[in-house]
Amino acid sequence: MLQGKRVLVTGGTGSLGKVLVRRILAGEKGIPSKLIVFSRDEAKQHDMRMSYLHRAVGTDEAIYRNFMNLLEFRIGDVRRFEDLVSALRDVDVVVNAAALKQVPACEYFPDQALATNCLGALNLVRAVGESSNPPETVLSVSTDKACKPVNVMGMTKALQEKIFMAAGVTIPRTRFVGVRYGNVLASRGSVIPLFHDQIRNGGPVTVTHQEMTRFLMSLDQAVDTIFAALEGACPGEIYVPRVPGARILDVAKALIGDRDVELVVTGIRPGEKMHEILVSEEEGSRTVSRGAWMALRPMLPELLERCGGGSFTPANLQGREYSSADDLLDFDGVQALLTKHHLRLEDQMPAAKEELLR
Repeated sequence: MLQGKRVLVTGGTGSLGKVLVRRILAGEKGIPSKLIVFSRDEAKQHDMRMSYLHRAVGTDEAIYRNFMNLLEFRIGDVRRFEDLVSALRDVDVVVNAAALKQVPACEYFPDQALATNCLGALNLVRAVGESSNPPETVLSVSTDKACKPVNVMGMTKALQEKIFMAAGVTIPRTRFVGVRYGNVLASRGSVIPLFHDQIRNGGPVTVTHQEMTRFLMSLDQAVDTIFAALEGACPGEIYVPRVPGARILDVAKALIGDRDVELVVTGIRPGEKMHEILVSEEEGSRTVSRGAWMALRPMLPELLERCGGGSFTPANLQGREYSSADDLLDFDGVQALLTKHHLRLEDQMPAAKEELLR
């Protein structure tokens, strides 16, 4: 799938970007001819480069060799059209993981969320459209918060989905596809690192509501979804993983374990939802099965025509939304999930190695 391709990952130094880059370098989907990590944070780029050069425990020989031969770091910002034009030169595949994703921060600084999540997407689409040699595929990374959005982050991500899908009509030379998923376990800024810090400091551990639920998936499952969409998505389709949900209260209790740490309910934060949704009732009628994933077929008829072939087995949502409250893990299931992904506090390693290994 990626053999001999030139691949660009925007936001490539984030939690998802790091794992995606590592797995591409491992050659799971073929060895690319070039892998470009594009981000605006030189410190994170330096740390990522040093992690490979120092051969962290999780960096095997193939990854190290491909890092030396294939990986290129570019400092740039999706907000700057000129940066994207330069980075896109002769690129075959783009994964757009650049985002402002912290819900409360986006509520207080909606202009900044709009600039990165929407104007950045428009810049990328424009750069692709004006290229004499455009990419074969552009994949956008979205979130469950884009489905029936109630916060700025979700609204800007919902608009980003529409920007990329419309681009599939106006720029038919390029296949625009997407992924949409829920909370990624232990990604930067997520709730599990917060709980770890609170427990280390002796508490209290804070949850916003006793009944709040979230979809839970690992960084590797997120990358699996990206690979599946790159390999199998029709133009305009958005891939959604089938993952369990859990009460955040159960996650907190499982991490606390037998420790004498207080648990406090603080109230819902600005922009938070009680339950997240990956597929709305309205989208359910055009959602089909794709093995371990579901695919939201495009609304635009021009894209549907290009999706004429392939399997269209209904996802059997039957007019229901796909909510984090639907298939909840019990407390034992939450404990098992945390143990499986080495996310208990006693499993933790130094942070620099941790993200590369997960």
